[in-house]
Amino acid sequence: MEMTIKNILMALIAATLLLACDSSQENSPEQNLAGTWRFVLHSDGGAMPFNMEVFEENGQLKAFIRNGEEKLLLDSIQTKGDSVIMPLHIFDAALLGKRHGSDTLEGQFVKFYAPDKAVPFTAVRGQNYRFFPDSMSVAPAFDFSGKWEVTFTEPDGSTYPAVGIFQQSGNAVTGTFLTETGDYRYLEGNAAGKALYLSAFDGNHAFLFVATSEDGTQLKGDFWSGKDYHETWTAIRNDSAALRNPYELTYLKEGYDKIDFTLPDLDSNLVSLSDPRYQGKVVILQLFGSWCPNCMDETAFLADWYRKNKDKDIAIIALAFERKPDFQYAKRMVERVKKRFGADYDFLIAGTNDKGEAARVLPMLNHVMSFPTTIFIDKQGKVRKIHTGFYGPGTGEYYERWREEFNATISELLNE
Repeated sequence: MEMTIKNILMALIAATLLLACDSSQENSPEQNLAGTWRFVLHSDGGAMPFNMEVFEENGQLKAFIRNGEEKLLLDSIQTKGDSVIMPLHIFDAALLGKRHGSDTLEGQFVKFYAPDKAVPFTAVRGQNYRFFPDSMSVAPAFDFSGKWEVTFTEPDGSTYPAVGIFQQSGNAVTGTFLTETGDYRYLEGNAAGKALYLSAFDGNHAFLFVATSEDGTQLKGDFWSGKDYHETWTAIRNDSAALRNPYELTYLKEGYDKIDFTLPDLDSNLVSLSDPRYQGKVVILQLFGSWCPNCMDETAFLADWYRKNKDKDIAIIALAFERKPDFQYAKRMVERVKKRFGADYDFLIAGTNDKGEAARVLPMLNHVMSFPTTIFIDKQGKVRKIHTGFYGPGTGEYYERWREEFNATISELLNE
């Protein structure tokens, strides 16, 4: 029977996973990929570029994915012959490629839990630009720096608000979009003529934003995610652009003042908030998923904060909602996150990454609107605040505001 494209891709995934797990395979000198690379993911919406710095450390190939100020470490790149496997840090995903000569790669960005959504890529060593090389750059007609009031329109016609914050220097642009469920993290791109181009690749999500403006005060464009997901968006300059209060979007239903659950930890032991180890402590609940880049940013913050404050009457519990219902799969993915960020707090396996299922696990909430969602519980076990979403370090002042609010809330609860 003729093999389908999916069959072929699955066979490739199986072979490359075996190679990636085979510690006997070494990266020979002629296989060294060290240098600056420009990767282009080829989505239905066009080219989604990102940049990578590959280097060798103690005989192991490693790399940094670059988006604006961010550098995401890939620490287990493998090569054999003309095959290249780049596991994408904490995510259940990889860049699977073949070399064509010494300076060109061609392959697929694959999420192993959704192989039918693989995105083809090409990469060239020695290219350090984002969208346009200097020889092809067009002088921007406008400076897009500032704050923008944004409306995204989904395929079914529904809309959601956002705030765009951009910084421009010459034709180089960085920034992000904030939504009521989180942010689009570090975006990087170019302004050219009347157009704006932004992209990002974090190892699990690939984004492309393209828009044009006729007067520098309004934008109209397209947003592509992954292989084929598409939305449109419009924006107007507005220094006062804002979203709803993230502390008012998720709340306890009438009649409730506490959270209750019994869920397994990574060793399959059942854990509840009523357990003695949490009594008399301030507890932070993190609704979390290892697949979620905003959760990754919050985990990095919480892990660092907890290392500095674990001697206080404080506990953090992450409720993990993963891509598959299989416990061992969920445990493996969560352990990657714990190891990467040194997260020395409690992680429980709560279910799959379905907001409806999360609401069933926590029926006292009006809904689960976002991963992550952060719940602050006082020493008496009562819920005091619920923060929907997370604004990470790519949002600048919004991230700093979160840090200040978080520390003020914890200080207040500890002092009660």
